[in-house]
Amino acid sequence: MTGNTFGKAFSLRTFGESHGKGLGGIIEGCPAGIVLDFDKIQTELNRRKPGQSNIVTQRKEEDEVVFYSGIFEGKTTGTPIGFLIHNKDEKSKDYDHIKETYRPSHADYVYDKKYGFRDYRGGGRSSARETVCRVVAGAIAKQIIPNIRFTAYVSGVGELQLNSTYKELDFSQIEQNKVRCPDTQMASEMETYIKQIRKEGDTVGGIVSCVIENVPIGLGEPVFDKLHAELGKAMLSINAVKGFEYGSGFEGAKMKGSTHNDLYNTDGTTQQNYSGGIQGGISNGMDIYFKVAFKPVATLMQSQKSITKDHKETTVEGKGRHDPCVVPRAVPIVENMAAIVIADFFLRNKLIV
Repeated sequence: MTGNTFGKAFSLRTFGESHGKGLGGIIEGCPAGIVLDFDKIQTELNRRKPGQSNIVTQRKEEDEVVFYSGIFEGKTTGTPIGFLIHNKDEKSKDYDHIKETYRPSHADYVYDKKYGFRDYRGGGRSSARETVCRVVAGAIAKQIIPNIRFTAYVSGVGELQLNSTYKELDFSQIEQNKVRCPDTQMASEMETYIKQIRKEGDTVGGIVSCVIENVPIGLGEPVFDKLHAELGKAMLSINAVKGFEYGSGFEGAKMKGSTHNDLYNTDGTTQQNYSGGIQGGISNGMDIYFKVAFKPVATLMQSQKSITKDHKETTVEGKGRHDPCVVPRAVPIVENMAAIVIADFFLRNKLIV
């Protein structure tokens, strides 16, 4: 299997499975001499970990990261940073019933057909548990570029959608509720809805929005390595993501150019920011903002028609511990994947200089 590495100047290679001994990664390109705040790294992991509230999976994992290389006396050495997060609450028996069966809308069928073998324990390598490694790398990336601010939040759950722009929201409210929505009234409605969906044995999708502030001008490479293209790839590589849009996004397709153009102020800023902080694939110094759409979790606590490995009709029903809605735990994943992208481009510019 290839495709386990993301990034160029700052890169992350991950390994491990959902129900294996653990998951880990190797970070390359981190400059030497960075004083790491390990509490901040663990805080990011705590935001993503399972079992943190009654609207997410109840799997109990502390997700404590252990570093094996690349750090000495609290500082990065410039050599590869190796780390591991041990699995402690894996329950592989919860998946015995799908050993010979494919779950609808999961990676089971295509993995089996591509590799001739699959780890059926929670999806193995295709499990969203792999994203724990991305959060570690993103938390380190944030400390390489401490002046750049990353803020992700839930802006939609099912039909419940925030209509406010990010500038109208109080970001201090994001971590004050289980859903991670900066609007307290909407957060309450979303939480009630997710609980209702869980009781029905069903799942629901949602949207995570992200804002990146204080981005310098000049990040991104024209043509194939455009900044928005790399952000899109980063987000679309996250499990359950079905869509990515930045700036005016799909709404921009409805507008006239005379309205959509970002006119300049004399200091180089723009009067509007329909470009989403990126022009020609390069950051222009304005806020970068984008949305990431997540599908409903594929595992339902309901019976569904499916097929076995020998293509016979059967039924399958989810067992074990699963998220009824992934977006509350996806917030730190989106945020930290964005940090990896920005740190990568920041270091590419440094390398060129």
